[in-house]
This record gives sequence, structure tokens and C-alpha cells, in this order.
Amino acid sequence: MWHGAIYPPNMLGIGAREPDPSRAGSEVRMSVHLARGTRDFLPDEAAHRHHVIGQLQEVFARHGFEPLETPAFERIETLTGKYGDEGQKLMFKILKRGAGSERGECDLALRYDLTVPLARVIAMNPGLRMPFKRWQAAPVWRAERPARGRFREFWQCDADIVGSTEPLADAQCVAVAVDALQTLGFQRFTVRLNDRRLLAALARGAGAVGPLEIKLLITLDKLDKIGRDGVDSSMAELGLGEERRGRVWQILDLSGDNDTILDGMEAGLSGGSVSEAIASLRAVLELAEALGVEPDQLRIDPTLARGLDYYTGPVFELVVEEPRIGSIAGGGRYDDLVGIFGKKAVPAVGVALGLERILIVMQELDMFGPRTDTATVMVAVYDEALRLEATRVATALRRAAVHTDLFVGSGSLRSQLKHAHAKAIPWAVIVGPDEAAAGLLGLKEMATGEQETLTLDEAIARVQAYERRGS
Repeated sequence: MWHGAIYPPNMLGIGAREPDPSRAGSEVRMSVHLARGTRDFLPDEAAHRHHVIGQLQEVFARHGFEPLETPAFERIETLTGKYGDEGQKLMFKILKRGAGSERGECDLALRYDLTVPLARVIAMNPGLRMPFKRWQAAPVWRAERPARGRFREFWQCDADIVGSTEPLADAQCVAVAVDALQTLGFQRFTVRLNDRRLLAALARGAGAVGPLEIKLLITLDKLDKIGRDGVDSSMAELGLGEERRGRVWQILDLSGDNDTILDGMEAGLSGGSVSEAIASLRAVLELAEALGVEPDQLRIDPTLARGLDYYTGPVFELVVEEPRIGSIAGGGRYDDLVGIFGKKAVPAVGVALGLERILIVMQELDMFGPRTDTATVMVAVYDEALRLEATRVATALRRAAVHTDLFVGSGSLRSQLKHAHAKAIPWAVIVGPDEAAAGLLGLKEMATGEQETLTLDEAIARVQAYERRGS
């Protein structure tokens, strides 16, 4: 079984061992490591992730997209054959349980993206009202070689429109991605656009037809990674002579404004779908501008070749200028994918935002402000005799919608206040014997060390005012 296989709990794979009853009670030392290509997210980082996902969800809803959830794994036949040869190799397959498990058979696989499961949902639910606009944010899995911004488990945040062939649907997917990045605080990024039909015409013009066309497009998709010389060498290895490679570079080297590049592609490529593709891109550009995308953010790029096989029309990627990490969002039209599962073709277009790369860029550019999800108040427990009183105060604060942490460990009042300071909690509540006897409490501002004696209602009002100000 290849390295991407997943072994279910009932199969003790290589290196696994049954517990030894004779060693019960003895200390067993275990080497603890993460699975390669995965990560833990401690509170600060997890909070950043939740913040970004929440912002994206608000943007999707603002554009009229509805939520959808699908299983983490699918029947293997649902996923196979949808991502090309390279994608097929990167699938995490799950060994069959029961009969067939000894033979290493697989009948399930972890989802590779969120688009193919969406296509299955559409095919299984013909009563959905079209156009159907959905968003989904969820993890996907690919057995890739881990690298900067590339993991084996990562999240995608998708927005798709199913049931419309109109270029307005493509433009809206571009616009929602642009709105999402701007909402997160991004300012300097570019939307690169091309059309899969133009890429197919480019391949035909170079004599790359059938399986060779797909191999050529995969090669072109690596231009940013391996450079011009690498792509040229790879094309030569595919059997493209110097003249045919020259035809490819003639198109890829087109420059100028968008109209000039589109004119050059229309003149340099042949085939019945070329004019249609050019018209589609012109319409998407015009409509995206009408939807609020700045003209200088939109760039026709003949080198853009999205790697997935299921694209059929306009494709696009969003790339930040700094740091150079590749695309942080991308998508396109896939009019044939849903038809694979059903009796008729259903047009669709969508965009996926790469959460992991977005987070890396935001972290490097220091785009995260102070956390707003932490406790505003920590209620200290003065001693065991006053534990119930501290608990009642914490409950009252929470019922007043104040974010409240109740110290549940053991330790002196001094150590509890150190804990609040280390956790950057702005306020501490202390109910000592004198305060409890008078029906009062101490409210300590951690930044200044100043402490006031207040009623519970006064303390609640003071902290609520602080939360409303945001500081």
C-alpha cells in the first residue's frame, strides 16, 4: 500500500503493537510526534484561524451564499478520476474493513477538495433551487510533500455558484474572493485570469492532443515553481520540438494591458472555442469591475493554467505581491463535473480561498490585532471559605454577558493575579472576607494595579463599558 494509505483502528499496521498485559502498571515511554504535514494550533493561533474563518463566512453571507457541510470522507469512486493522474496519487485512501481488508483493498478516501463533494450533493438533490450558491469551510487532505504553505491536512474556504452559465456568476466568484481578502486587510494583490479553452487551443496549436494536452498544461502550471527554463525542458521531454515550443512561448510571452493580451491570444490561437473564451473573459472583466473590483487588480495572464482537470472555462487566481507564497485563492468554471454524477450537465463556477496561506501571510505582515475572544475578567478564589462566593460572582458576570474566567487551580492570591497578568486578562475580581461581609468586591485593573471596592452591579457596569470601548 502506498504511503498515503490510512489504516483504520481495527488494523494494527506496521509498527503497531498490542498492549502487553504483563507490563500493566509499568511506565511505558512513548515517542510523541505529529503526523507529517499536520499541525496543532495552540490558543493564539487557533483564535487567529477562527477570526479569519468568521470573517470569510460573513463575506460569503453578504454575497448571498448559503452554508453546506459534507462528510470528511467519500466513497472512493466519487473522488477517483476527477483530479488527473497527479491528484490521484495524492489521495489519502482508507483500507476496507472486514472482508477484503487482508488484500489491501480501499473503498473510501478522505476528501481531496470541497468541489467534487459539492458536485455529488447537487447530483443527489435535484430539487435544489437553481442557481444554488453555497459556501463551505472545512479541512481537506492531500499526500503532498510538506513545504512552506503546503500541508497534508489543510482548510479550504469555498464559494460556488451552481446552475448558471452567465459570466456574471464567474465575476461574482472573483468579486467575493476580492471582497474576502480586502475584509481581512489585504491591499496589494492581483487577480490573474485565463480560460481553459484558450489553454486547450494553445496545446492543440503545439500539437499536444489527448493525454499529451493534460501533461502540457500540468507543465505550464509549474511555471512559477520551476521557471522558464524548467518549463521549456519539460516541454522538450514531452516531445515538443523547438518550433512547437516557440508557438507556446509566443502566447505565454504576450504583454500589455488586458485588451492587448486578449487581442494577441485571439489572433495567435485557432479553434471554434477561442472567440467564445475571449468574449467570456472580456465579460468577466467588465462585470467584476461593476462588482467593485479595481481594474488594476485584474490581469489577463496567458501563463495561468490551473492544475485540476475539471475546469472548462474561465480560471483565476489571487496572488499577493509580498511575501511571495504563490496563490492564496483560486477557482474557475467547471460545467461538466456535476454531470459525471447525474443524468445531465449542470454548469458551475467557484472559488477556493487557501486558509493556511492566508494565515501565513497575515502573520508575516502583522495583520492580526489584539485578541477579542479572551476573558475580560478573572475571578480569583480568595480561600476555600470564599470559593462559593467567588463562584456566584463569576456566574453573575457571565449572565451579564461578560467574558469571565474563574480560577480553578490552587495557589495564593498573588499567584492567581500573576496568572491573570500572564493571560493578558484586563481585570481581576477579588472577594475577600471584608468585601464578602459588606456585599462588595474588589475590581483590580491589571494594567495599572489600581483596585476599587464596588458592588457587583457597579463592577458589571464598569467591565461592560470597557468591553464596549474595546479597551
